[in-house]
Amino acid sequence: MPQAFRRTTVLALKLGLAGTILLAIAAGALVKWRMAPENKQYAAVTQPIRFSHKHHVGDDGLDCRYCHTSVEKSAFAGLPSTQICLTCHSQLFRDAPALAPLHASDRTQQPIRWNRVHDLPDFVYFDHSIHVNKGVACVECHGRVDQMPVLWRIASLEMQWCLACHRNAPQHVRPLREVFAMRDAKPLSAAELKQLDRLYRLQDTRRLTDCSTCHR
Repeated sequence: MPQAFRRTTVLALKLGLAGTILLAIAAGALVKWRMAPENKQYAAVTQPIRFSHKHHVGDDGLDCRYCHTSVEKSAFAGLPSTQICLTCHSQLFRDAPALAPLHASDRTQQPIRWNRVHDLPDFVYFDHSIHVNKGVACVECHGRVDQMPVLWRIASLEMQWCLACHRNAPQHVRPLREVFAMRDAKPLSAAELKQLDRLYRLQDTRRLTDCSTCHR
């Protein structure tokens, strides 16, 4: 029975298939390298106005909600508007060259384009309000921003990092009065954890780790 394809055609198909497999492996390795924690953590992001969380939060004691106004009621925490900044800086350091973009924004009515430091892919659904109202503290994901002159990411935000929390949710919550506190969480007793579990009505591990919880 004659062959359906010539030997050269078969060889070309095999080489093409092998090349495709090797390319897929190389692409996967590249993605894994780019997503690795050591390549994503601790990288500061340049902003249109130099802003120190250490100064505003650590020194001046501003609450997270003062600038991130929708964090308790929306999926998006919100970024400070020009008017929020001008609450203080219409008077304080008004003529500082570093704040020129702020006053230009006020004159032109063009919002300041802050750059996201914690920016998840579009295929990931994350709701700040759910986490905040279930007792997940800001420092759990963002770290001690009150000690950061320039904000950087302290966690990889990879899926396995999120799942590690969702697999053991009661260990990562605290009383609501401490959610916005800039201090490391103190260990809770078994009784306290059980009480918070009942208070927040935390979902079971199966539901929290289901694909549809974060991918919709």
